[in-house]
Order: sequence, then structure tokens, then C-alpha cells
Amino acid sequence: MADPQGFMKHGRELPTRRPVDVRIQDWKEVYQPFPEDHLRTQASRCMDCGIPFCHNGCPLGNLIPEWNDLARRADWRDAAERLHATNNFPEFTGRLCPAPCEAACVLGIGDDPVAIKQVEVTIADRAWDEGWVTPHVAAERTGKRVAVIGSGPAGLAAAQQLTRAGHDVTVYEREDRIGGLLRYGIPEFKMEKAVLDRRLAQMRAEGTSFVTNCNVGGGEAGDLSVAELRVSYDAVVLAGGSTLARDLRAPGRELDGIHVAMEYLVPSNKLREGDQVSAIDAHGKKVIIIGGGDTGADCLGTAHRQGASSVVQIEIMPKPPEERAASTPWPMWPLMYRTSSAHEEGGERLFAVNTEAFVGDDHGRVRALRLHEVEQVTGEDGRPRFAKVEGSEFDLEADLVFLAMGFTGPQRHGLLHNLGIEMDGRGNVARDVSFRTSAPGVYVCGDMGRGQSLIVWAIAEGRSCAAAVDADLMASTMLPAPLQAAPTLSGARTPTRA
Repeated sequence: MADPQGFMKHGRELPTRRPVDVRIQDWKEVYQPFPEDHLRTQASRCMDCGIPFCHNGCPLGNLIPEWNDLARRADWRDAAERLHATNNFPEFTGRLCPAPCEAACVLGIGDDPVAIKQVEVTIADRAWDEGWVTPHVAAERTGKRVAVIGSGPAGLAAAQQLTRAGHDVTVYEREDRIGGLLRYGIPEFKMEKAVLDRRLAQMRAEGTSFVTNCNVGGGEAGDLSVAELRVSYDAVVLAGGSTLARDLRAPGRELDGIHVAMEYLVPSNKLREGDQVSAIDAHGKKVIIIGGGDTGADCLGTAHRQGASSVVQIEIMPKPPEERAASTPWPMWPLMYRTSSAHEEGGERLFAVNTEAFVGDDHGRVRALRLHEVEQVTGEDGRPRFAKVEGSEFDLEADLVFLAMGFTGPQRHGLLHNLGIEMDGRGNVARDVSFRTSAPGVYVCGDMGRGQSLIVWAIAEGRSCAAAVDADLMASTMLPAPLQAAPTLSGARTPTRA
């Protein structure tokens, strides 16, 4: 830290977003290039705290003060090495992670936090541009074979770590391309798929194998059966994600024009890949999105680019405060009002409203939502609940409705059923602190065991799960393990060691 008063001299600055009227005409990422001298100034705001709470905020334990200072000094290559020491895919997290590290930044106690996420993605992209990201091929092969089921961030992180440890790793994906939600859930304007493809090319060069269009353990013709899986592999890592969408069983749910978010986002992303698919088109239509999180914002930005005539995003929770709520003091993740690039592009947001019913026309299509306002009250059991505000009913016209209310867990049928996997009380795969499930030789990481969470948690779990698998296969491991899995909370018994 050359200047201990850097954070006092310079304010927080982020790259400028492309003009709204320009960017909604394409699917490219929304941010303009950030000048190097501005980025180095932002890195100089890092105080090199005695106790860097950003480490605690980041599940990966990223060495943030170290690569901030290296970026400040324009020592980009060393910065890239420190960044990759803890994170397999910093170019993903630098674009997609909501940055809990910034929420925990010590500077954020009384000022704007360091722009950690921007420093991260700049270092990562610089490493790619300079050709510093090369395949890490294992010096020796172990002869052990590992199957990774699912190719999202958790599965890819586990696969890369295990391949680098010398194991023969095959990643199975039921979709036609590798990447999971990185491929088909995240719109191009948040992360262009070339960013994903270049990392997959590195993994292939390292020796990781990928198989697409394969529903492992599904029981259908052409699927890889559980019996074949058991015979062919020494260990299996489940990384299939939390894919069951939370539905809304209000009257009229059967009407045409009502879709869960992934029914909308996946075909839209396939169109961007050049596929000829029948995608849901919001052009000229009144769109309502139920759910105020990131998935809802992805639907919002997609609808803007398709030319929707209007978009309204509704949320049952009250509008958060403009500043950090007192209930979430530093270094906790703050409850506060946030706007994404998609919100900046247009649309209306309604808070503290609930869907009473879907209203249809004479042809069986949705034409409106019947809504009412809600208020939070304390129930007889002492827990908060939502109560209808009497007389607050109103209808909101809609041609398309997207349900973006989160996910409830992995699919139970097929692979999990056929493996005899036990579930925990929350509907996720039960596991012990070393990521082992109730089935011998089978491990789980990411949303499938943790529940719906952040990309940075998925990568951290993939890395830690890989270390646990390597230790069990080889009796020791040199792979880093950022964290342990949370033990089963309730419901099924905690699985025993495989």
C-alpha cells in the first residue's frame, strides 16, 4: 500500500454503462471499457486492513488486498496468479457475483467500499488478453476415474480441480451444450458466452472430457444408467443444481402465457447461440414478472431487448431502504434497495403486492393479474407474515407472466432416486461435512446440496468437494478446500462416510 490515504483521496468509481437506447438493441455486455489508470486508482483505495473482512465476505477466501495492491502497481501477471490461486473462474464471478466481499469491506463502514469486483474482472480479462491463462496439465495420472454430473460453476470447478490432481474426469450434461445456468440461464448482456467458451477450451486442453445430451440415471433409452456409472467410475460428484422452480398455484395458473422464468430464458439464450428454437417473444406485449431477484432482472432485460410494450416487476416484500438497513449491519450482506442494469433500462417495480388470481380471456390466455397490497404483521406464533390490505385489490393487464420466485431444490426422480440418495429436511441432497452423500462413493456440491445460492458459493463448494474426493481416493490431497459443507439441518439422517 504505497499511499495509506488513498481511500481518503479517491472516491468509488465504476465503468460507465453503454447508453440504454443503444444497448437494448443488442445482446452485448452493458459496460464500456474502464481506463487502466482509473482502475489502478480504484485499487489504491484498498486500505490493506489489519483484518481484511473482505476475506470473510468471500466464500472462496480470495486474497483481495494482495491483488488490489498488485493491480495498483500494474503488476498484472502476479495479480492474475494470486487471483487464480483461490478462484478457478474469476472472469465469471467478476461479472456475475453480487460481491459479498464489497459488503464486508472495512472501508464500507463509513464510506463507499473498494470496487473489488471491477478490479477482479479487469485482472482476469487482462490475463486472458495477454495469453497468461494456459492449460495446467497434471504431471502424473492417478488412474482414478471421476464422473461429474452437471456442468454449472460447481461442477466445472470440481472437474478442473480433480483433473489437475491427475484424475480422469468426465463431465456429463443433459443439455446440448456445456455450462449449465452459465450457458442458458444467464443472458448474454450479463456475460457473453465467448467468456465461458474460452475457459472450457482450457479445461479440454487440461484433459477434462465433456459429454452433452446425456441424462445420467434418467432411465430412458440412451441415458447412462446408474449401473454403468457405478462400474465405470471410482467416484461420482453430483452438481446438478437447484432446478425445481417455485411455482405460484393461484387460480388461473393453467392459462396460456404464464411461464416459469427458465421456460423463457433458456430458449432465448439458445437463439443467441444460433439455434432455431421456438422462443417466447415479448415483442409488443405487456409483461409482468413475479419476483424481484436476479432471475427476475434477467427476464426484465430480455423483455426489453425483445421490444416489450411494457414491463412490470412485482415483489411481495416491502421496498427495501435506500441505505443499509439497521437489521443488517456491517459486515453482513446489507438489506437495501438495489437496481441492476435491466432496471435502468425501463419498466416499473411494485413492492408489497400479492397475486390473488390470474385472469383469462375467452381464448384461455392470461389477460391480467388480480393483485392486492400486503402488510407485514406478527402472527399468533410470533412469526411475521403477510396480511392482505382490505380494499386494495386492483387488476394489472398482462399478455405474458414470468414466475421468477426462486428454486426449491433438485429434481428428486431419475438419478437421485435410482442412486438411493437421501434428502435433507429442506429438500436438498443430504451430505456430511466432507460433501459425502448417503450413497457410497457419491458426493454433492453446489446448489444441489446447499440450496439456491450464489455463483461464488458454487465455485467454492466445487473446489472443496474436489479436495474431499481426492483425499478419499488417494488417502491425502494437496488441493485447497475453502470450506466444509454444512451438515444436514433436519429431516434425513446425516450420511455416514462412504
